[in-house]
Amino acid sequence: MLSLGLILLSAIIFPGIISLTKAKMSGRKGNSLLQPMKDIVRLMRKGSIYSTTTSWVFQFAPTIYLVSILGAMLMIPFPNGSEGLISFKGDFLLFAYLLGFGKFLMIVAALDTGSGFEGMGANREALYSMLVEPAFFILIASLTFLSGFTSFHEMFTHYHLDSYAALLYAGLAIYVVIQITMIENSRMPVDDPKTHLELTMVHEVMVLDNSGFDLGLIQIGSALKFTLYGGLIANLLLAPFHFSPMVATVSFFGVEVVFAIVIGLLESFRARIKMIYNPQYILTLSGIAILAFFTVLIITHKIL
Repeated sequence: MLSLGLILLSAIIFPGIISLTKAKMSGRKGNSLLQPMKDIVRLMRKGSIYSTTTSWVFQFAPTIYLVSILGAMLMIPFPNGSEGLISFKGDFLLFAYLLGFGKFLMIVAALDTGSGFEGMGANREALYSMLVEPAFFILIASLTFLSGFTSFHEMFTHYHLDSYAALLYAGLAIYVVIQITMIENSRMPVDDPKTHLELTMVHEVMVLDNSGFDLGLIQIGSALKFTLYGGLIANLLLAPFHFSPMVATVSFFGVEVVFAIVIGLLESFRARIKMIYNPQYILTLSGIAILAFFTVLIITHKIL
């Protein structure tokens, strides 16, 4: 329950931290931490406008997208050894496919508009999600192999940072999760949320027809997805130490803040990759995840 509350709380300021970090890195004053959330609240006070070419799929997709993310959040454990609200053997599969289902609905909704541009963005979004999926499952498989368990709670509780190889694994895992976060949220270097040229947009072109309340739901989902992956990183870093609830709470929130700053720094100093090179870049994450898997084999003395 604590992890759910902290993820929700972190989502309120997460977009603001990213925006403020990018502003400071470019020499600007920047807006307040709560400005992105204020913008979302203003959107949610407005009504949504629907094209006559769209069906009920387009109208319900933003809500289902947000609900799927909230469902995935219920499986994130708290790093003092507490389970998530939903915990069972193999829960990482439900976690992954809840997120995948929400993404699928958004892709179908983009196609439902009948727009060639939104179809183009949906095609790119589907491709990138498909290419990044192996990296996530290889990473989880290696953690399962290392801990001997198949639920998030037991995985994070039963692995230890007690050797250089284990620290190397944790470093590789955190790097891959950060990159997965950037890709799944359509951020640099595969996409630029500030781009408004249809030929180069990915996620933004998918939601061109969404407005008002629905657009607010989509933006809330994006903020929650950031902090969702931040929760995984927090567990990777904190769970092996079995902190007290108070220390774990402060540390969990601290990891989320640092994660937001890191994303802001990455977006400040990275250029967008040419679109034709995005698949190659995304597939390198699977290679790094395989390195993490071989590191686990070394830790468990299966090789060498």
